[in-house]
Amino acid sequence: YYSLTWALEGAAAALLLVAAVGKLLPVRLWEESDQGAFDFRPPELALDLKPRSGPIVIKVEYSIPEENIEEFLSCMRERRRVQSRAGARDWTLQRDLQNSTLWTETFRTPTWTDYLRLNHRLTVTDREVGERLAALQVGDSPPRLSLSIERSTSPAPGSQVQPVPFV
Repeated sequence: YYSLTWALEGAAAALLLVAAVGKLLPVRLWEESDQGAFDFRPPELALDLKPRSGPIVIKVEYSIPEENIEEFLSCMRERRRVQSRAGARDWTLQRDLQNSTLWTETFRTPTWTDYLRLNHRLTVTDREVGERLAALQVGDSPPRLSLSIERSTSPAPGSQVQPVPFV
């Protein structure tokens, strides 16, 4: 129902409006400290993992006193966002039912290489979240990190399953 001229003028007006909003509400620029990755060294392993080995399960245990729980949960919301952005999957937070100060953060990466990449993607600012979490812990010890590899108990595809004789 409208002419081509009207459509082009409307598009031009919309572009000018977007430019004006961009000037009034600019996107916050990253500071130099936000962009640098922190120094990550892979942990010593008891198994000889290949780059495609996985999935890798990461568990971080925190011991948090009752008076720090609200601040801890606030930091964990930020931690979940950071880890998910870096590539973590299936992120969960659990509280132990028998030891109320024990909290466990769990997430997965598809392969060992993905775990290494996740840690290289974290910035110095992301690391500060981890430092705030460590400061909320009981005592001076850091949170306990545990790395595992998932294994299925079902037979590999194409393998022959031998029947178990009845005795």
